[in-house]
Amino acid sequence: MKTVIHTTLVLILLFSFSPCLVIGQKVFEVKYKSEADVVVYVTKYKSEADLRVFVTKYQSEAKGMKGIWYFTEYKSDADLKIYYTTYKSDANWIIYFTEYKSDAGWKTK
Repeated sequence: MKTVIHTTLVLILLFSFSPCLVIGQKVFEVKYKSEADVVVYVTKYKSEADLRVFVTKYQSEAKGMKGIWYFTEYKSDADLKIYYTTYKSDANWIIYFTEYKSDAGWKTK
């Protein structure tokens, strides 16, 4: 019984503090920082990135948090709303856009 309660509490805390970890990656770029789920900074250097992102043309490929993003036309269709910042210090995530799907993913798992 104690283990079930402990596990439940851990899951509640995880999902409460990390909502972006449980969503897909259908992405919409918002105009205002206050609308965003995540503020991102795009780096020119792969080694600086927290997340390497591959942009796909197919919505079906954008499942989970694997770094494969599909940009939606409408905010209501998105799982993740992002705001691009020009300052690395303002970002929640530092991302690098890659040309290769196999290169997509998080720096640390």
